[in-house]
Amino acid sequence: MPENKTDYKKTLNLPNTPFPMRGDLARREPHWVEEWQKKRIYEKIREASRGRPKFVLHDGPPYANGDIHIGQAVYVPGWDCHGMPIEVQIEKTYGKNIPVEKTLCLARAYAAEQIERQKKDFQRLGVLGDWDNAYTTMAFKSEADEIRTLGKVLEKGYIYRGLKPVNWCFDCGSALAEAEVEYMDRIDFAVDVGFPLADDQRGKLARAFAFDELPKGPVYAVIWTTTPWTIPANQALNVHPDYLYSLVETEKGSLILANDLKEACLSRFGLKRRAQSSAFDHSAPGRALELINFRHPFYERLSPVYLGEYVTLEQGTGIVHSAPAYGVDDFISCRRYGMKDEQILAPVMGDGKYASSLPFFGGLDIWTANSRIVEKIRETGALFHSEKHPHSYMHCWRHRTPIIYRATTQWFAGMDEVPGYKGVKPAETLRATALRGVEATRFYPSWGQARLHGMIANRPDWTLSRQRQWGVPMPFFIHRETGALHPRTPELLEAVAKRVEQGGIEAWQRIDARELLGPESAQYEKVKDTLDVWFDSGSTHETVLNGSHAKELKFPADLYLEGSDQHRGWFHSSLLVSCMLNGRAPYDALLTHGFVVDGEGRKMSKSLGNVIAPRKVSETLGAEILRLWVAATDYSGELFISDEILKGVVESYRRIRNTLRFLLANISDFDPERHAIPVEKWLEIDRYAVALTQQLQKSVLEDYDRYEFHPAAAKLQNFCSEELSAFYLDVLKDRLYTCGKDSPARRSAQNALYHITQSVLRLIAPVLSFTAEEAWRLFQPGDDTVFVHTYYRVPEVSGAEALLGKWRALRQIRSEVQKLLENHRSAGRIGSSLQAEVEIVASGEKLKLLKGLGDDLRFVLITSRATVARAASEADEAIHTLPSPHPKCERCWHWRADVGADPDHPEICGRCVQNLYGSGEPRRFA
Repeated sequence: MPENKTDYKKTLNLPNTPFPMRGDLARREPHWVEEWQKKRIYEKIREASRGRPKFVLHDGPPYANGDIHIGQAVYVPGWDCHGMPIEVQIEKTYGKNIPVEKTLCLARAYAAEQIERQKKDFQRLGVLGDWDNAYTTMAFKSEADEIRTLGKVLEKGYIYRGLKPVNWCFDCGSALAEAEVEYMDRIDFAVDVGFPLADDQRGKLARAFAFDELPKGPVYAVIWTTTPWTIPANQALNVHPDYLYSLVETEKGSLILANDLKEACLSRFGLKRRAQSSAFDHSAPGRALELINFRHPFYERLSPVYLGEYVTLEQGTGIVHSAPAYGVDDFISCRRYGMKDEQILAPVMGDGKYASSLPFFGGLDIWTANSRIVEKIRETGALFHSEKHPHSYMHCWRHRTPIIYRATTQWFAGMDEVPGYKGVKPAETLRATALRGVEATRFYPSWGQARLHGMIANRPDWTLSRQRQWGVPMPFFIHRETGALHPRTPELLEAVAKRVEQGGIEAWQRIDARELLGPESAQYEKVKDTLDVWFDSGSTHETVLNGSHAKELKFPADLYLEGSDQHRGWFHSSLLVSCMLNGRAPYDALLTHGFVVDGEGRKMSKSLGNVIAPRKVSETLGAEILRLWVAATDYSGELFISDEILKGVVESYRRIRNTLRFLLANISDFDPERHAIPVEKWLEIDRYAVALTQQLQKSVLEDYDRYEFHPAAAKLQNFCSEELSAFYLDVLKDRLYTCGKDSPARRSAQNALYHITQSVLRLIAPVLSFTAEEAWRLFQPGDDTVFVHTYYRVPEVSGAEALLGKWRALRQIRSEVQKLLENHRSAGRIGSSLQAEVEIVASGEKLKLLKGLGDDLRFVLITSRATVARAASEADEAIHTLPSPHPKCERCWHWRADVGADPDHPEICGRCVQNLYGSGEPRRFA
């Protein structure tokens, strides 16, 4: 360039910021994690919040086993530590036959190691928390307080010991909670089996059907079952009292079948009724068959008919065989007819094999025995039909193997009537209290309330005991003969709790009964059961909120947060424990999120190769991308994630980051102490932008209050990319860059940008924590962290509603102009929009609106010239655009007639001369 030619680029107020365009998140985030820990940012947040009302989020504690998964990207510190998965790991590594105390020691060490691994992963995700004081259910104090919680529940009368069918897993060797059961498809034998009428019952059955005598030949009550392995334990038959049953004569004998199912049954059996028989037209209600005896198909014992309203006509024969040891309804029915615990036949052992003493099938596992039982029934002539039958069946959620109902003596928390303890009974049933608790809780999303209500309304008594080792013990002493609890049980529980508080649950293993019971010890035995792990996590409101962290937290929690499967898990168990202890739910609100699936809606599975690990995302794209994905996804249903979806999130993040960079770069020379201007003196578009920010902040905070994060994230993304970048900041560039550095027009823009930045950085901080912190340090040098601040008080804009409406209309017109200019650009007639001139022919309010902007209209449209003409009517309105015939100003790049009008500055336009060497250009609106 010639020596005397001015370098006008140097005269512009160009943006300046060290905030980089590229986040380089994967590399730079670990620095922030380290710094937050070093500067103890979480403690500073707590200090800044001192005196404010507490808000307690109690997130479902992850299990201390394996790496964190994508469903745990939102979290507060705490771990669930006891239970089967860790015990299985110890057995795999060290074998099954090691001493109990050694197992506990190894399990505790394993859990501690897993916690440290997970803790690092959570911190890497940018989760702030009191990591040095996280709670664990295996902390000695927590274990002791859980025993104390058990004692309180016992003294309130909710707990009893008894024989009942419970979910039993052969692989676990233990009872299971309802939440540990899932249903999977399985193929089993479906058999129709005839139970022959006892010889001395023919007259009784004839009277039931109003016959003088029964047809000659054998008579069978035919049952249908998909669990042939239960037939060796059969002790009764069940019919519905109100259903009608027929006695149908066939060539194989007379069959008792439900009226509504008899045709389907005969077709399935391949039988026809005898031609001369009139019995087909005779029927009797189920209640007429009560207590008539039939014979077991291959054992010498009777099966009486009991009435049961649980019998249905959906499939089968309308008659159900009853094995009280292996079915809840069967058990209840047999007990109602006076069957004692000691009379219940339970030949299946805890490992899934029949007792060796069982005739024909002793020592076989039940699944292998199924086919042999079918053959035995065929051999006796009692098999009417057999087929392979696909059906949904109970499985252990850990081992994914089939489970059964098995009657064992366990400890229960009663949902309805309970025996009580030392004469003390709850004032109302646990079911009633829990249902009231559900009704008093707010649910996000709202459908969770009906789901949890239905589960509580229909659930059986809670099986509290487990036959495992790595768990909090049920440290009871029971009488060897009567099974009764020791009369000093509450006192003994506290004595054990004190020892556990000092030495962990291992202390219970070391206690000799004589230490606590003295001479009585010979009459009592130590209970070896452990507490259901759902009681562990389900009592954290007592052991953590009211226990180890009572000073920092409060009861009840404001919010419990977990996946949708926890309506039958943690939400459920927490509700029951708290209702027993406190008569209310432990939470004011529940938030439920769906399961994470891949882009095609499939569950994450190593075998499918579709697993996306948080650590991998953090190490490649950055944890910030994962955080934004979480916030932007509707958690009320399934959460979809894939590499392609994450690419879209990266693009959204890039737009937000670029917006922040523009904001920071254009207020680098702004000092709010020296350059603040009263809002009413700002240019109108600046007041509009801040009014828009205030509207955004109000809407986003309302979303946050409702825990609706995905609309909040969408609004923030849209605000940055559309409201700011695509409009306001686009219009603002000319004024920021070309007006005098200290001119009222430029300082007005900077005032608005300063307040917008204050608001936006605080709004995004809960989601884009790394980015907000990075930007904040540049925006507010010397201020340690954005996280100690509350949401910003955006300045009030007078007449905001009218202003928003006015500029909404202007933006609509601008959009129409831009479409026409884009056509010119595509045709090659212009380069940028500044090369164009626009004439808008308008009428009525639109004419008034556009004329009111004067020369500032061209800055709104980002054209070099914009004029407005009157249209005779709305039908005559038009927009005319054409390339400017004038030269281009080398400083502002506008194409103006007055370029070179000042001979001393031939390369620039008149307003640039004024901005550089005169009093500056006047601006009112934009």
